[in-house]
Amino acid sequence: MIYTLTLNPSVDYIVKLDSSLIMGELNRSSNETKFPGGKGINVSRVLNKMGVKSKALGFVGGFTGSYIEEYLHNENIATDFVQVKEDSRINIKLKTGEETEINAKGPAITEEKFAELKAIVSSLTAEDILVLAGSVPSSLPKSTYEEIVKICSDNGVAFVVDAEGDLLLNVLSFKPLLIKPNHHELGDLFGTVLSTPEEVIPYAKKLIEMGAENVIVSLAGNGAVFVNQKTVIVSTVPKGEVKSSVGAGDSMVAGFLAKYTELGDLTASFQYSVAAGSATAFSLDLCTKAHVEELLPQVQIRRISKEYR
Repeated sequence: MIYTLTLNPSVDYIVKLDSSLIMGELNRSSNETKFPGGKGINVSRVLNKMGVKSKALGFVGGFTGSYIEEYLHNENIATDFVQVKEDSRINIKLKTGEETEINAKGPAITEEKFAELKAIVSSLTAEDILVLAGSVPSSLPKSTYEEIVKICSDNGVAFVVDAEGDLLLNVLSFKPLLIKPNHHELGDLFGTVLSTPEEVIPYAKKLIEMGAENVIVSLAGNGAVFVNQKTVIVSTVPKGEVKSSVGAGDSMVAGFLAKYTELGDLTASFQYSVAAGSATAFSLDLCTKAHVEELLPQVQIRRISKEYR
């Protein structure tokens, strides 16, 4: 079973205005929608669209937490959330030609509730995969990811991490199955600017040396790079109109896992991952399986080296 962990899920409230926002005045929306947000939740929703079962973990509370759970259950996605006292957060996405975001802080998580979550993670086995995605609430210790992946490591549970900065660096020694920084995040890790696959490859290899088993680096329209100890592969991305980048990285993680759990083929999983990320970027919502498979032939891969040195 694949489990996804979202420590600070949200209700994403998207508000569209036909005209520019006028500060200090009454503005009327032309359209509104809402859905559960959070990187791990996105992974579960995309896996579900691909016919792959998963269970969503994390913290929820209040009427917004109930909405998140009910929405996922209506999509036939299983959950095992820890209930907290305060409401899950609402994030506002204001679309007025360009998008302005207001992300809320979220509920406070007590030590007792964190212990409940760790007990759930402790029940996972070597047959499971855990996806840790997104940021850590300020009420939790900075070592939260490390504590969780140590439990995974001790129990032989494979895990995937999609996070930035020290959250990512501090878990590499526990040997994640997959990490997926984009080129900006990878550059930030090493204090440099990266824009081409050739520039990305040596830094992706450094992450392998630091403990990651597989690394995917997305470069938006410039393709993607896959690196492990044995190979380096560069891919193109399909052509299309980018409508929203929200959830594209999460879709890449889901696409990889969907194909990896089906075939165990890393190259095919990488290719499917790129198609999934593009399909979401070309949509106003998360990708569908049909759209991913429509784009898949456009993802051309090129093996740079057969052996990692």
